[in-house]
Amino acid sequence: MVIRNTWLFILSIALTALFWIQVTMLFGDKPEKIRVLEDQQAELNEQLISAQILASKLDRVYTLFDENLALTSRDSLAEDASIPFIDDLTEMLRRQNISLESIKPKERIERENYIISPYQLLIRCSFDQLGEFMSELERSPRLISVDEFSVNNGIERIKNISREEELQTQFVELSLSTLTLVKSSESGKGI
Repeated sequence: MVIRNTWLFILSIALTALFWIQVTMLFGDKPEKIRVLEDQQAELNEQLISAQILASKLDRVYTLFDENLALTSRDSLAEDASIPFIDDLTEMLRRQNISLESIKPKERIERENYIISPYQLLIRCSFDQLGEFMSELERSPRLISVDEFSVNNGIERIKNISREEELQTQFVELSLSTLTLVKSSESGKGI
């Protein structure tokens, strides 16, 4: 019985030693290599995220040029009263439930490398709707400049209104312009 216990003890020590030798030979410095590779992977992931952010910004730059670059000053994008822009504008107003009373395209102004196409709008909306509309104009892929806006909210208006609901909305006059970049002009000048 003692001999059997001794052999079991020796066998368990031999198996334990064999296990530790196997672990050190097979897996010795791999955990350190794995830690180094994990650090490298984290750094490469950060670089990938940075590259994705730059790519999305470049997509925005491409969209900006695509939506605002005319090949010549006679391009349809540079026309007075650009129908696609007016369609986009009326769609923005519709989404905000703003009543468009009138829109008047003005004569365009040609500069050396760009064209300004002004518009005069009269809309009826609440102040919240006006703020949302201005935010939507800012997010538009078109280069739009709000040159001026005015709200007539004097005492005369309050005296002339018979229902309280009519006080919620105002007439707002907006002067805005689209800017169209011109790639080349007839004289060979341009961007």
